[in-house]
Amino acid sequence: MLAAQFDNCRIAVFGAGVMGVDIATMIVSQGISVTVVDVNSAALERAREGIAKRMRHAALAGTVAEGVEPGNVTIAASFSFDSETAAVIEAITERADLKAGLLAEVSAALPAGIPVITNTSGIPIEEMAGWAARPAEVVGVHFMNPAYLIATVEVVRGPSTGAAALDRVLELLARLNRKPVVVRDSPGFVTSRLLHPMLNAAARLVGAGTATAQEVDALMEGCLGHPVGPLRTADLIGLDNLVDSLAALHERTGEESCRPCGVLEEKVRNGHLGRKSGQGFYDYGKEPW
Repeated sequence: MLAAQFDNCRIAVFGAGVMGVDIATMIVSQGISVTVVDVNSAALERAREGIAKRMRHAALAGTVAEGVEPGNVTIAASFSFDSETAAVIEAITERADLKAGLLAEVSAALPAGIPVITNTSGIPIEEMAGWAARPAEVVGVHFMNPAYLIATVEVVRGPSTGAAALDRVLELLARLNRKPVVVRDSPGFVTSRLLHPMLNAAARLVGAGTATAQEVDALMEGCLGHPVGPLRTADLIGLDNLVDSLAALHERTGEESCRPCGVLEEKVRNGHLGRKSGQGFYDYGKEPW
């Protein structure tokens, strides 16, 4: 019954950056079709190849649903909602002004009953709900990077989020073989509130000359069990996304640990954005992820 209600459906993912492409890969790997929407034509050109590359990685990692045909991928500069639309996922850059404009436009055009899911890493869901035509249909789902490999997701219910929208999102996540953990609304929720200041502190240590990126990561991996090290994690997230998320957290919490450090800001100014640009704390050569 659960699977049947999502047969022949389509999910629209707004944002063709690293996170949007990762989320789109996760969706099609579970047999649901996706439309990736972005105003940046260069990002759209990279998106289809990026999804294909990640699908190969997902297959090798064993996270593609068995016995299920992968969903179709559509790349578009705009999207028209119809009876096949099961949900909308907002995965654009972590800037409140851009997210506000998108949520206002999308929610006004969206038929009632279709949840608007935001992948924000730090902006409170209640704040975002205020930008939507129907606040009760806005739900936070913070997918972890890479979304097509990590099954656990942080689901955030804002004060205005309705029970029907939350239930619908949880049903969809079950169909996508995700494991939701529902938390209360707050700036940064749980994962970003813990992770992003730690990444900031790791970068600050490198800037102070206390240790190299490799040394910081080696100690965090070997001594504290971090899977890949904080600075490789930062490169995977995207240093520009990390700076934006930290700035959003600092603005909303006032905590100095969330103020982006000078090393991160300098790397972003120099275009060293992490894995997606080919260089961040590490050099990834000419094949960014």
